[in-house]
Amino acid sequence: MNTATRTVAPGDTVQLRYALRPRGGDDVIANFDDAEPDTVTLGDGTLSPMLEQWLIDLPPGERHVFLLEPWQAFGISQPDLIQTLPKSDIPVDMQLEIDQLVEFAMPNGQTLAGHILEISDEAVKVDFNHPLADLSIEFEVEIVRIL
Repeated sequence: MNTATRTVAPGDTVQLRYALRPRGGDDVIANFDDAEPDTVTLGDGTLSPMLEQWLIDLPPGERHVFLLEPWQAFGISQPDLIQTLPKSDIPVDMQLEIDQLVEFAMPNGQTLAGHILEISDEAVKVDFNHPLADLSIEFEVEIVRIL
């Protein structure tokens, strides 16, 4: 196969540069200015499957901007992902502030990011929805190379 015509396929490991931002807003994450591109294997969970699908069939060396509706990116907020946790469940050394994004360790060893909504004497109200849920997103991406 001619490598010049090869495009991204499911399961590929790629080096990429990308940015995510609310439509018309500032970058939430971007690596275009980093010294090295990120290396990602499609399907390994590094990128959301909703974002990975936009990489399929892209050739290296072209920059694309995808304008995604919430359902195409990080989804719509789920009310059951807003939870009130007893303060006794929070590590004592964890500093909590309203509007802060905090990583919580799950029993299975995974981490889950939560957005602190409220803090009381006994409990903390945390939104575990993706911080970009409900937003129309600009996903800017350039495949540097397919490994």
